[in-house]
Amino acid sequence: MADLEGLKQAVIVGKRLDAVELTKQAVGEGVDPQELVNSILIPALNVVGDRFEKKEIFVPEMMIAAKTMQACMDVVKPLLRKEAKIVHGTVVLGTVYGDLHDIGKNLAKLLLESSGFKVIDLGVGVRPKTFVDAAGAQKADVVGLSSLLTTGDPHVLETVKAIREGGVSGGVKIVCGGAALTRRFVEETCGADAFAKDAAEGVRKIKELLGITQ
Repeated sequence: MADLEGLKQAVIVGKRLDAVELTKQAVGEGVDPQELVNSILIPALNVVGDRFEKKEIFVPEMMIAAKTMQACMDVVKPLLRKEAKIVHGTVVLGTVYGDLHDIGKNLAKLLLESSGFKVIDLGVGVRPKTFVDAAGAQKADVVGLSSLLTTGDPHVLETVKAIREGGVSGGVKIVCGGAALTRRFVEETCGADAFAKDAAEGVRKIKELLGITQ
């Protein structure tokens, strides 16, 4: 029987080889790949994010766990890919200026694409104007901002303001997520449309904002 709890713990403590082996075992035994991501891998990274926020661990430990998570995702990624019959909309996605971490962003991209969205990935360290220009050029329905470190907070605020004031047509929605962000900061201070604590919630929030029920 697949050791799912063991997999979760391996990701949390950053035991990459063990985590990859347990992931292969799980999918080999028929565990649904999407369920594996939603119920094991994302919650594991959430635990890491909580420990980081409480200063129980620091950036090196968090990055080891995140890279372990990425290695597990590399195993399940081919099993999640599918050609969506319906494209729900276009999401411009990027990590804000001042932050070079992309694990959460990459996971969000994967889940959005497998849910039928077109994703424009701007990469990391993205300046506000780049978000504005891309949202306009792509006629984006949603802009997703990722920020892992508290140093990115002012850039999240600056980017949301730039998008709001940048004349992007169509009433583009803004969703922000990352370990250092809070719902209050994102929605009240920055004025974004939604906060997402993880990639899976980000997909749910985007669907809610666009009125997608599938």
